[in-house]
Amino acid sequence: MKKLQIYFLGASETVTGSKFYLHSEEIKILVDCGLFQGVKELRKQNWESLPVDASQMDYVLLTHGHLDHCGYLPLLVRQGFRGKILGTGPTLEIARIILEDSAKIQEEEAERANEEKYSKHDPALPLYTKQDVAFTLKFFEQVEEGEEISLSDHCSVTFLYNGHIIGSTYLDMDLYGKRFVFSGDVGRQNDELLNPPKQPEWADYLFVESTYGDRNHPKENVEQILTELVKETLHKKGILIIPSFAVERLQSLMYQLWKLYKKNKIPNIPIFVDSPMGNNVLEVFKSFPNWHKLTSAEYRNMYNHINIVSSYAETWETIDDPRPKIVIAGSGMVTGGRVLTYIKQLAEMDSTSILLVGFQAEETRGRKLLEGATELKIYGKYVPIKAKVHHLESLSAHADQAELLRWMGSIKNVPEKVFLVHGEKSALDAYKNKVYEKFGWNCHIPKMHEVVEVIL
Repeated sequence: MKKLQIYFLGASETVTGSKFYLHSEEIKILVDCGLFQGVKELRKQNWESLPVDASQMDYVLLTHGHLDHCGYLPLLVRQGFRGKILGTGPTLEIARIILEDSAKIQEEEAERANEEKYSKHDPALPLYTKQDVAFTLKFFEQVEEGEEISLSDHCSVTFLYNGHIIGSTYLDMDLYGKRFVFSGDVGRQNDELLNPPKQPEWADYLFVESTYGDRNHPKENVEQILTELVKETLHKKGILIIPSFAVERLQSLMYQLWKLYKKNKIPNIPIFVDSPMGNNVLEVFKSFPNWHKLTSAEYRNMYNHINIVSSYAETWETIDDPRPKIVIAGSGMVTGGRVLTYIKQLAEMDSTSILLVGFQAEETRGRKLLEGATELKIYGKYVPIKAKVHHLESLSAHADQAELLRWMGSIKNVPEKVFLVHGEKSALDAYKNKVYEKFGWNCHIPKMHEVVEVIL
């Protein structure tokens, strides 16, 4: 009889900060290692050490490279982790890009806060530095999708394609003969750039994300909405700002806009991509052609159609450029990055439009914009919002309720336990009821820092 303790250290009754720790006598594994975003009380936890001993951990298994799944890694290493960080090739490359960018932004914001004296802390410090990230990267080790990897005598894991973003996987883990399945973030059935997710066939213990557990994505005509927004921007001689995640949504938006131009549905309006990280992610698409649907010709033509903004000086040149234009800039939930500069300078003009795409977590600036905020606090000052705000939910990289149910629907057995994670309370509650109604499975919604003991 073997005991396993499962610690829910993040993405529990909330969407961000994914961390699930499996602690047994034989092996100790952390599944994902993400930062909290949005709610201030959660963000404070980014500054705290984990309630478990990082130096004991043998492995971190990354489902994918988004910040809320990998952004805590340098802090884990600072706390003594010296094991292996496993992920697919694209995932490790995305994680590297995101961690380096995250450290750079944190260093810049700490410097700005100290210069402008708007932080309560004296001095303001970055959560981690570029040096911390460089040391963390030494523990990265690439795995192949679909290949079973032995982690210990009684534990193996397989990383399996699940859409969402390039490199993303779910985990199929065998531990003492029991099957543990971690969904990661499940992708869409019909994605412009990615194939549909693979599906698990057996799960004794299932950990499933519930970001959109309470709803289905609306049937939106994306082409028509984008066409109308571009025409409105031209008519108003204004700017269309699209805050976007640098991974996947940015490339998807570029592809959509390029297609509209090719079909003569929109004129050749200047499109600026102001996301150094997004530009680096484009290189990942080029390096891993088997992970997405774009041909090399489509990739090249799409890339040549846009203007890449490299430096902060070019950001200001773009703002000062008098032409009507589209700017796609990070971050997707308006929590940081270059998009803050555009909104700070241009959102009080009624010729400006802001298009939000995908999920906006609680208390992020993106959610506040969605909810009709008339001002936003940026770099310690309140900025009036007169820009028209639009939302395209169907461009989300997350499976909706129906797609999540479909993903789980291939499981042939009745799991011993289903844990619903990575969702806000309303989504978790709704999805719990839906899973019971559809499959007759009882689900558990773990609380933050809850520990569940399993006998294997």
